[in-house]
Formats: sequence, structure tokens, C-alpha cells
Amino acid sequence: MNLFKELWKSLINGLEGLGKVTRFLLRLVLHSPEALLRYDLIAQQVFNSGALSLVIIMLSGLFVGMVLGLQGFQLLQRFGSEEALGTAAAIGLIRELSPVITALLFAGRAGTALASELGLMRATDQLSAMEMMAVDPIKRVVVPRFLGGVIAMPLLSAIFSLIGLYGAQLVGVQIMGVDSGSFWSQMRAAVGLRDINEGLVKALMFGVACSLIAVYQGYYAAPTAEGVGAATTRTVVTSAVVILFLDYLLTSVFL
Repeated sequence: MNLFKELWKSLINGLEGLGKVTRFLLRLVLHSPEALLRYDLIAQQVFNSGALSLVIIMLSGLFVGMVLGLQGFQLLQRFGSEEALGTAAAIGLIRELSPVITALLFAGRAGTALASELGLMRATDQLSAMEMMAVDPIKRVVVPRFLGGVIAMPLLSAIFSLIGLYGAQLVGVQIMGVDSGSFWSQMRAAVGLRDINEGLVKALMFGVACSLIAVYQGYYAAPTAEGVGAATTRTVVTSAVVILFLDYLLTSVFL
């Protein structure tokens, strides 16, 4: 009986948490059109979430592409299809690896920064001070950070794909000896608009999920040092699980 009570309590708490997140998302969406008119704030948050994450995104994209080129060449060599390396690398990167790995890196770098920043503002009573001055902190502080993350994610994913393709070409063509013309021509023939759309939709949805989780955890963090640290940890863990879950759902829809 105690086990069933604990399961029921966990289910109720989970549903309550889902309802709170949904209401929070609706508030963000409601204030988003007005916030988009404040170009300076949005540009600053895109810079904070996107430009400051470029180094880790580009380095990761390069090494992932190089590993993909090496492993793909060894696998395709067994079937005598080394020239299809460009196709395999492009489809794997654009449709799957780029949005997923970029989102995980985004959650670890930008998501934790958003959560800790908002959590620190909560701990130092800055958000409460805004409310006392009749300034909506969600409208003034949270929405620009949320939109900055949503806008930055597809851009980072596209950069990851480009750098990853260069890494795959570097290993496949320059090191393993795959014909350069076959590498690029087969890739252009095989990769279509549907593949690109799938990657962009995934990146956009992951950006919404990661940014929402980060700002929610930071905004409702306990106003203590331990609370801010716990909110940052929950941001990374929850984002990783949600990203992989959404990846499966979106892949099923596109297939």
C-alpha cells in the first residue's frame, strides 16, 4: 500500500509540475510578440546564448565530423561503397547528430548560464524588487532570455553541420583517399529539403525545450546558494532527458 501511495504521489506531483511549466510557457508566448520589438535585448541574449557557445560548438562539430568520416569510411569499405561517405555523413549530421549534440552542449553551456543567472537574481531579491516597482520580471527579464535561446539554437545547429561536414571531408578525402568529386556530388544528390527541414525543426524544438527548462528552473529556484546550484543541476539533467525524448518523437513523426 505504501508503494502505491508513493507512486500516486509521484504521479500527482509530476502532473502538477507539468501544469506549472505549461502555464509558464503560455506566459512566455503571450509576452513574446512585444519582446521581439526590443531588438537590443534580443540581440544581446542571442549573443550570450549563441555567440559565446560558438567555440565549443565548432570544436565539437569538427571532431564529431572527423569521427563520423573515419567510422563511416571503415563501415562503407566493407561493402565497396566508400564514395557514399559524403551522403552518409551529411544525412547523419543534418538529420540527427547536429541538432541533438548541439542541444546537449547548449544545455550544458547556455542553459546553465541562464538558470544560474535567474537563480542569482532570485536569491538577491532583484526579481522581487522588480515586482514591487510594478515591473513584470517575466516580461522584462525572462522572455528575452527565452527568445535568445530559441533563436540561437537553429543557428548553432547549422554551424555544427557545416563544421562537421568539413571534418568528415577532411578525414574521408584528405586522409582516407575518397574521391572529392564523388564525396560532394553524391551528397548533393542525396540530401534534400526534407532532410534540412527535419534538422531545423528538431533544432528549433530543442531550443524551445532547453530555454524553457533553463528559465523556469532559474526563475523558481530557491533563493539560496544551494537552491541555485540545484536549479542548475536540474536544468542539465532535465534538458538531456527531454532532448532525447523529443528526438525520438520527432524522428517518428518525420519517418
